[in-house]
Amino acid sequence: MQYTSHEFFVGSLNNAPNCTTDFSEQEIFPKLMLMIFFQGMQHFEIDGVSFHLDVGSGEARKPLVFMLNIARYSKLRFFSQSDVPLRKVMISAPHSWLRNQLDLQDEAQETTLRSFLTQHLASYSFAPGQHILQLAEKIMNPPSVAAGPLATLYLRVQGLDIMWQACLAMMAEKEKQPPVLSSANRQDCERIREFIMANLDRDLTIDLIAQKVAISASTVQRRFKKHYGTTLYNFIKQQRLEAACVALSRDSIPISQAAHLAGYNNTSTFTSAFRKLYGFSPQKMRALGKGDPCRSGSG
Repeated sequence: MQYTSHEFFVGSLNNAPNCTTDFSEQEIFPKLMLMIFFQGMQHFEIDGVSFHLDVGSGEARKPLVFMLNIARYSKLRFFSQSDVPLRKVMISAPHSWLRNQLDLQDEAQETTLRSFLTQHLASYSFAPGQHILQLAEKIMNPPSVAAGPLATLYLRVQGLDIMWQACLAMMAEKEKQPPVLSSANRQDCERIREFIMANLDRDLTIDLIAQKVAISASTVQRRFKKHYGTTLYNFIKQQRLEAACVALSRDSIPISQAAHLAGYNNTSTFTSAFRKLYGFSPQKMRALGKGDPCRSGSG
C-alpha cells in the first residue's frame, strides 16, 4: 500500500518471510512509527543507528510494542532477516499529521509527549496487554464487512486506538523518570559514538573512551545508555559483528578472520553471537556473498 508523508498509515504482515525485498538505502520522512511484533525478528538501521528486534516464535515468543520517533528526514536500510516468518502490525503517523491532531504548537510547553516527538530516534518499547493485542489481531485479520471503501477506515480506527494506548503507556512511565538529556549531553553521546565507530579495531576500554571525549568514565556509561538505550559494551560488540558481517558478505573472508575482526578468539563463540544477531550463521552469510546486503559504511 502506498501512502504519502501526510497520511496516517496502518498495515500488517502476517507470516511474511521479510518485511521488504528492498535492502537498498532509502529516505524516510519525519514520523512517529509504532510496531507490534507477534513473531519473528527485524534488523534495520536509521542514520547509522542499528535496531535489532527479536520476539522469537512458538510458545517462547514475547510480543512487543516498539515506538520510534523519526524527527527529521533520514536514511533507512533493512538488513537480512531470520527464517522465522514475520507477524507484525505497522502504524505510521507523519509529523505533519501529528501537528494537526495534537496540541504541540506551544514551544514552551515541555510535555513528555512533546519531548519524545522532538528527539530524533527516541524509542520506547513495552509488552502489550490484551487490549492492544486484540486490536492488532483485528488489523491483521479484519472482518469481511471491513472491505472495500470501509477497509481504510476500519484499520485506522484500530490503529488510532493502539497509538493512543501506547502513548499513554509511554507517558506514564517516562514521567516517572528524570528528564531527557540536554542538547549538550546528546552532543557528547554523538562524540562518543563517532569515536567508537572510527576505532573499532582498537582495544576500546571505558577509560580510553572517557579520556578521548574528556568525560568521566561513569558519566560516559550513564549518558550513552540513556541516549542510545544500550550499554557501551553491547554497542561495541554489535558494531564489530556488523563489520565482520560486511567483510563476510562483500569479501568472503574466512570465518576465523571474521571472528578476529569482531573481537572473538573462538570461532564457536563468534558463530553463536553472529547467529543471535542475524538469525543465521556466518557461514550462510559468506555463502550468500554480495547478493545479500549486510552493512555498507559506518554504523
